[in-house]
Amino acid sequence: MPELPEVETFTRNLREGTAGCFALPGRIVRGYRLHWRKTLASPEPQQLDEWLPGQKVVAVKRRGKFLMLELTAYTMLFHLRMSGDLVTAVLGDDVAFKHIRFELIFKDGSRLIFNDPRKFGRVWVTPDPGEVLSRLGPEPLDASLTPAEFYSRLQGRKRVIKSLLLDQGFIAGLGNIYTDEALHLAGIHPQTSSHSIKARAAGCLLEAIRMVLSEGIARNGASIDWVYRGGEYQNNFRVYGRQGMPCPVCGTHIQRMLVGQRGTHICPQCQKK
Repeated sequence: MPELPEVETFTRNLREGTAGCFALPGRIVRGYRLHWRKTLASPEPQQLDEWLPGQKVVAVKRRGKFLMLELTAYTMLFHLRMSGDLVTAVLGDDVAFKHIRFELIFKDGSRLIFNDPRKFGRVWVTPDPGEVLSRLGPEPLDASLTPAEFYSRLQGRKRVIKSLLLDQGFIAGLGNIYTDEALHLAGIHPQTSSHSIKARAAGCLLEAIRMVLSEGIARNGASIDWVYRGGEYQNNFRVYGRQGMPCPVCGTHIQRMLVGQRGTHICPQCQKK
């Protein structure tokens, strides 16, 4: 958390200036403030002193769970991890956050604030974003990922499907919430071996992944704790976090189990092993 729909929502807000954010494209960087040294994964702070001043925000994009600011000559990447949050403010604003780790300051006095209570989030600045993103798998919503290609990728691995879908090198952007939701929608048990999934079921799974992600984006993601604000998708969960409650399809009580040490929610009737 946040997963692809939540990061996509951050991206949209910062690109378009919605949900109380300033639109970032066109703003020119004046400097930065680093409040927690480990937040900056690379380069060294002294390098940022040379790179950032005068850079213009050209675009705000997303790749997997990474939010990307394309600058004139560099790319700044944020990974929010467990508790990262991005908000905009102006200098002098009394922003009600106690865990600010990094600030990007613009010439007009506006700033992008990275708040992260658990300190797991990271920031990169690089002339080549491929240095950070090269190991990511395909985007699940990209039309170039066809059902045939997805099936072929499943056949090339012999792993438990829940764990494989969480592997960002296999497919980018999925986390615990949307994986559980997609597997339930597709009727696949999370402990199924990936190479045993037939072509038709693989197509259904890819369609389910796209459906839950698209609905999550349309509802501004899911707000399930104090970290992420403003989402509504939690009101439409099929199984995630609903242990003991009835399955929306068959009425069987949802069960919680561990798969690869990750809490996993299933309907034992709809997702038979």
